[in-house]
Amino acid sequence: MPVITAQPEFASILRDDDTFAVEGETSMENQLNSWFDNLMVQSGLGISPAMLVGLSLICGVALGGLIFVIQENFLTAALGALIGFVTPIVFAMFWRGRRQTQMAKQLPGMIDELARAAKTGRSLENCLALVANDTPNPLGAEMRICTRKMALGLTIDEALHGLPQRTGLMATSVLATALSVHRSSGGDLVRVLDRLSRTLRDRIQFQGKLKAATSASRATAILMIALPPAILIFFMFRDPEYLTKLFDSEWGTRITVLAFVLEFIGAIWVLRILQKSEQA
Repeated sequence: MPVITAQPEFASILRDDDTFAVEGETSMENQLNSWFDNLMVQSGLGISPAMLVGLSLICGVALGGLIFVIQENFLTAALGALIGFVTPIVFAMFWRGRRQTQMAKQLPGMIDELARAAKTGRSLENCLALVANDTPNPLGAEMRICTRKMALGLTIDEALHGLPQRTGLMATSVLATALSVHRSSGGDLVRVLDRLSRTLRDRIQFQGKLKAATSASRATAILMIALPPAILIFFMFRDPEYLTKLFDSEWGTRITVLAFVLEFIGAIWVLRILQKSEQA
């Protein structure tokens, strides 16, 4: 197959990737930027990371300014600005989780259809194109990106290389590896796909049972995280001078700062526990 190379005469029509992370760096800041870039890609919102940051700034300024106009208090306005800033990011995280759940449910059926197409004797490229056109979004959109890359001359390995990163699912990485190994070494592809489909269905069933068994614990953990900030916000909007009076004393300042630090550590700890339980 012909190899696609960059042509200088077409450089003006190409759009550069709008990302914050720098490839090759291992600093904490770059890891955070990489997480943010992956969040935007995996959420499927179709906006750049810079646009989401701009939207967060607009929401923060709008909400903080509105609260300041109503209460004329800098502390409550700052809290409102913080809430407004993180709201779009939280929405992107929620949308990514929803999209990944949909794709995880679509994967076993898509792999079954790919196995049936492989039984007919079609080439792997034709099977992927057929399955991509028949699979609904959001998984179908990701598979069609891969088939368009193959239509441009890329190999299956190169076309599927970015699929795990765009979806954020380990199952897509296993699928890409299985197809790559079959492409290079041969073997019974239908049998491999059937086993992979059964494994994914068993995993989805197990995760459903796990979520049902731990629903009460997860609800309690989320309530423990959300209740202290909710109580603080209630008292601040009930009495705009609440934090000002609290910070007037040295004892109140120390206790408040300690409470914020412990709340942050506890939230990170609980979220890590919930994440580990979902990955079990």
